[in-house]
Amino acid sequence: MKTVQEKVYSVSEITFRIRALLEDGFPSVSVEGEISNFRPSSAGHVYFILKDQTAVLSAVMFKNRLRGLAFEPGDGQRVVARGSLSVYPQRGTYQLVCESLERAGEGAILAMLEERKRRLAALGLFDAERKKPLPLYPRRIAVITSPTGAAVRDILKVLCRRGAGLHVVILPAPVQGEGADEKIAAHIRRANRYKMADVIIVGRGGGSLEDLLPFSSEAVVRAIADSQIPVISAVGHEIDTSLSDYAADFRAPTPSAAAEAVSLARDELLLRVRQYSGGIENALTQRLEKISLLLSQYSTENLEERLRILLQPVLLRLDDAKERLLFGVRGAAQACQRRLELAQALLESRSPKDILRRGYAIVRRPASGEVIKAASFLSRGDEVSIRFYEGEADVSVKETRPEQVR
Repeated sequence: MKTVQEKVYSVSEITFRIRALLEDGFPSVSVEGEISNFRPSSAGHVYFILKDQTAVLSAVMFKNRLRGLAFEPGDGQRVVARGSLSVYPQRGTYQLVCESLERAGEGAILAMLEERKRRLAALGLFDAERKKPLPLYPRRIAVITSPTGAAVRDILKVLCRRGAGLHVVILPAPVQGEGADEKIAAHIRRANRYKMADVIIVGRGGGSLEDLLPFSSEAVVRAIADSQIPVISAVGHEIDTSLSDYAADFRAPTPSAAAEAVSLARDELLLRVRQYSGGIENALTQRLEKISLLLSQYSTENLEERLRILLQPVLLRLDDAKERLLFGVRGAAQACQRRLELAQALLESRSPKDILRRGYAIVRRPASGEVIKAASFLSRGDEVSIRFYEGEADVSVKETRPEQVR
């Protein structure tokens, strides 16, 4: 009976077969565990182990991926590592090649904060129209933070160094943990109720995402948005962001920066006043020079000359209009005179007296005044009146003769 001969692999062959199986089977995987044996290399990469109660997993994260981390990883931190599984042939071990790292639980927290941010933004709590300007030179500042934390020490140090001479009211409140947000919000409302300051600083030093959660609570955001006193949010370090930053009237990257924003040094204020004074003086001098230059153009001689220049075209147009008017009136009068003479001549040519002047006469019956137009209208012995150009005569008809046709 023949037996099937078993294939014999070389170490490289079996290693690369395993590597292919792992890389094809786990091209993208997320692993949660505790960092242990964290070792940075001289090339800038980091090597570490992820472990839980019963197993360990080697991991590596290359330099170009480390730049995008929002925290400094180290031993004892519980994280979620995302990447792919691969085999390191030289050692015959498999490892997780990390593409990203985040603190365990941060993904859910970030999702919750993003949803809260969208909801509060829709209510208008982050609108730019709500923002109030910071007072240029406040007299009183209310600081809401832990009385024993680094933030309050940094704020006081900056205020003393800049010689602002401000009155500082510290409203102590826990800055992390359960109930911290309600106490912070209550202090904001209290400062407004009793008008305790000209500006409020709400903040703390750096910390993890969980540590900064009170400054992203809805209670603190609403208290900041409702505040009549301008509020500065100074939470964590420059890379840290909380929802109070969006609701505040001014966001400072650190508590020290918040103190600098409200405490312009006296020499800086004096320099600014001098700059403004010089600017105003220069502006007034230029304005007066411009006015003087304009007024110099309006001396008595210049005004007369300018008046003549302005009136000359008007007077020329007036003379032209007068000439055109006189010419038109004269022409119209002459035309009327000619029409009157023609009418008079026509009237005279049709006047009965003009006809009588040429030797004609008008024959009437004396009693009725009837005009006799033909000899056939008369009989022998009729009395008639004859009107001449000059005078009349009464005659008796002796004989009538009909018109002879020629």
